[in-house]
Amino acid sequence: MSTSPTPPATPAPPAPVIFDLDGTLVDSEPNYYEAGRRLLAGYGVPDFSWEHHTRFIGIGTRETLEVLSREFGIDAPVEELLEGQNRTYLELARAHTAVFPEMRAFVERLAAAGHPMAVASGSSRSAIEAVLAGTGLDALLTTLVSAEEVAHGKPEPDVFLEAAHRLGADPGDCVVLEDAAPGALAAHRAGMRCIAVPYVAATADDPAFTSAGLLFKGGQGEFTARAAYDWLGQPVRSSP
Repeated sequence: MSTSPTPPATPAPPAPVIFDLDGTLVDSEPNYYEAGRRLLAGYGVPDFSWEHHTRFIGIGTRETLEVLSREFGIDAPVEELLEGQNRTYLELARAHTAVFPEMRAFVERLAAAGHPMAVASGSSRSAIEAVLAGTGLDALLTTLVSAEEVAHGKPEPDVFLEAAHRLGADPGDCVVLEDAAPGALAAHRAGMRCIAVPYVAATADDPAFTSAGLLFKGGQGEFTARAAYDWLGQPVRSSP
């Protein structure tokens, strides 16, 4: 009695990958800090430090300004602050924004292999578009979601879920790249796997990063496109 040969297994489609922008794809935090410092100086806050700024890495611009206006007693509408911050940031971003070299290599490798990709960021859409255009990444990253376009910013999962929706992907199939604890938590809440590359080394032990499937505790200095891509291709292990 003959038996039919077992048909070959169908390979899984390339996993959709969703990138945070600031601090993950590009080193934009110095520009955000300088824009915030100039903005606050104009409202009578002369000593806004880098250390103070790092508290808000991974938090959307609007949410950051809401907190800062309360902390420093700034009597101005948040919309006014947001407009001023974005205007100065865009001037700085267009002049120069550095892409992390291994992240560019990773994006190019994903594109060559056919992985759907998106950017989901707490920045304004105009800021996202300006940065991607200025770095040339806009040719490969065309699906964009700003925190302005969803109800809640990170650490809520809204931007990542919207990115998955726009990619036509199931959230459980998606992989997020993040540099900040609020973003890693948002990815977990969205039911997505996460590759974490902490921008601030001191945050690497934050509990939010424990849910990351792959953690580069040394940040961008440790991250490589090859290691991330190799991990991406590993079978997903279901929870017992």
